[in-house]
Amino acid sequence: MDTPDRSPHRAPVPRAYRVAAALARVPVRAMTRPRWSGLEHLPEGPYLAVANHVSTIDSLTALHFFVAQGQFPVALAKSSLFEARGFGWLLRACGYVPVYRDTGNAAASIDAAAERLRSGTSVLMFPEGTLTRDPDLWPMAARTGAARLALETGVPVVPVAQWGAHLLMPPPTYRLHPWRRPRTHVRAGEPVELSRFREQPISGEVLRAATTAIMAEVTALLATIRPGTPPEEPVQWRPDPGQGYRR
Repeated sequence: MDTPDRSPHRAPVPRAYRVAAALARVPVRAMTRPRWSGLEHLPEGPYLAVANHVSTIDSLTALHFFVAQGQFPVALAKSSLFEARGFGWLLRACGYVPVYRDTGNAAASIDAAAERLRSGTSVLMFPEGTLTRDPDLWPMAARTGAARLALETGVPVVPVAQWGAHLLMPPPTYRLHPWRRPRTHVRAGEPVELSRFREQPISGEVLRAATTAIMAEVTALLATIRPGTPPEEPVQWRPDPGQGYRR
């Protein structure tokens, strides 16, 4: 986990991040059987990685994939995690970005993530903004934050598909079953082609179209590592539990 960075164009990695990653590697490797592919698609310089979200533990399995390659992207995480004593300090020391959902500070997380990218630090995002509510765990329609970051900074967007972490913490209870040691497959794809959007002024319409393109790549990549066929239209999830699913 303490592999040197592969590119001089990246920002220095905080020591706290290196130490935390080395310590986290032990339980993650003990509880899972990782299978990684698409390593050749990871850029040398900073990039925005966008991944599907199937379990509360898949942020660790995804980060394991990157850190094992000597890459240390910072993730966006819900702000409540930063309020936990000790753990919140560690997230900040690692350079992670708090997300203030549905508040007036929501845009601040995008600005902070853009600053990380411009300074040479890669960023990992789960554009759906929460665990997928699709009954078969396919990606939902995403929020536009990842598209905005990509278009504002110009960095490559690497789609990442992951599958298997949900067996370690299966829905709906998401209780940890460490003895299962599921196969956790993480695959990176070629950077998403966004040149047609970069040539246009950023607008709501452009952001929504770019978001659709990004998530289509993530979904197509996921279909290569898991059984089943993705739905023709992704779930459009709304936070009111009384509204249920809408495709």
